Amino acid sequence: MLSERKKKILAAVVDEYVRTAEPVGSKAIAQTAGLGCSSATIRNELAELVSLGYLEQPHTSAGRVPTPMGYRMYVNELMQKQKLSLEETEDINRRMNQRLRELDDTIDSVSRLASQLTDYPALALTKRSAVTIKRFDIIYVDANTFILVVMLSDNTVKNKLVRLPISVDQRLVQRLSALFNSGFTGITDEQITPLLINSTERAADDTMGITSVIAAFAIEVLSAAETPTAFVSGENRLLSQPEFRDPDKAHRLMGYLSGGGYLLPPDQTPAGAGEIRVLIGPENVAEELKDSSVVIATYDAGDNTKGMIGVVGPTRMDYSTVAAKLSILAAGLSRRLGSGEAPPEGLHNKLIVKGDSNE
Repeated sequence: MLSERKKKILAAVVDEYVRTAEPVGSKAIAQTAGLGCSSATIRNELAELVSLGYLEQPHTSAGRVPTPMGYRMYVNELMQKQKLSLEETEDINRRMNQRLRELDDTIDSVSRLASQLTDYPALALTKRSAVTIKRFDIIYVDANTFILVVMLSDNTVKNKLVRLPISVDQRLVQRLSALFNSGFTGITDEQITPLLINSTERAADDTMGITSVIAAFAIEVLSAAETPTAFVSGENRLLSQPEFRDPDKAHRLMGYLSGGGYLLPPDQTPAGAGEIRVLIGPENVAEELKDSSVVIATYDAGDNTKGMIGVVGPTRMDYSTVAAKLSILAAGLSRRLGSGEAPPEGLHNKLIVKGDSNE
């Protein structure tokens, strides 16, 4: 066990050594540590810290530097925990979100490539499996400000800076943080009911509606996580097809695709990575697609995230060629983004046509 004075001296040595990368002497400690004792006393304490293994002296006349044991004591007990400013926090989150957007950039590029390869409009999307919130952090900033941070079950992080027209007690924020971590984690947005919100509000003794603000953010984050992200490319390629020379017919389909229209029902995606599915004419989900055919390939983006690449064209399209190209693209995406493997030999010739058997 180190005395408080030894701990302060050890902390001062580590702080100064980290700052200067030079051995630290008793004079520097006397100037920075505010110990209220003589340099001779500090030298004696430094010598004892050396003998105990927390510091070492590179040369006889040099100051001291921390040993690994000294750093461990510093990290475990002595260092001051730093709080990032709002600007630093926002900068880190901005950079993290930029990295997360790289997935979207990749899928957007593949959508454009699929359109170029097939000469048809292409749509690529990702859809995560159902996620829940794994942890809430509610960080008190001042009487009118706090930061909401939620970590989802797929390890993505979302945050929101909340400014209030009223003053909030820090103890209320702490109570709400504990209540949300015990009652709102591991559930879906549909399970965040008015009854749950009201009971939490009463348990926290929240008379200012802060509970509802936090619950609304949780619902917003969970709903957004379940919404597929779609990228459409090459809608104008329809105009080169004889079947779409009728401007009204072409514009209806182009408008549907540009608006993020579904190629499959919203609650359905092809079952397995590498699977090719063909929907012909009336088999399609939307009225705008009834005169068209859709070829869809599924890929695995990892982290419980599935996606698909679809091409829309006339019913006379070359299904085998289109399916082969989409299969290659999907396999490449699975290798790059997920844990999938390239499709087995000949898979590009195996089509699953709606209404037929899978054989």
